[in-house]
Amino acid sequence: MTAMQPFVDRLDHPVYVVTVTADAERAGCLVTFASPCSIKPARFMVWLSPLNRTYRVARSAEQLAVHLLGRDQHALAELFGGETGDRVDKFARTDWTPGPGGIPVLDDTLAWFVGRVEEHIDTGDHIGFLLSPVAGEAQASTEREPLCLSDIADITAGHPVS
Repeated sequence: MTAMQPFVDRLDHPVYVVTVTADAERAGCLVTFASPCSIKPARFMVWLSPLNRTYRVARSAEQLAVHLLGRDQHALAELFGGETGDRVDKFARTDWTPGPGGIPVLDDTLAWFVGRVEEHIDTGDHIGFLLSPVAGEAQASTEREPLCLSDIADITAGHPVS
């Protein structure tokens, strides 16, 4: 146990699905490390594991899409977190539409945005993708709550997490 673990164990932040397309490949995964990191200019950071297929596609992508899931979308989180794109076409199993640059935008999420990749930052066992938003949408209704880390404790990762 690290000195930080008791602190981290108390966090219950939203989880996200990141999707990407590059070199005629699509990929997507559930992300638990993500955060806004600047107001002016607006920036958001998502961290991907190099062990994940989504990272391998994203490292040559110009843009990524980040989706905020609702608590009612556990099955979608399980698809993108519990399956690996090395074996399963996740996009054949869910509804989506092409977004900016052809990036898959998942239907019926609470909100999504596409961000231009400004930089890759090696932070340890995950690589940070610094994003500048270029497009996005959010549902008008605020009745749905975001899916959080505690809601996905039962999902076994499709790839090792580190």
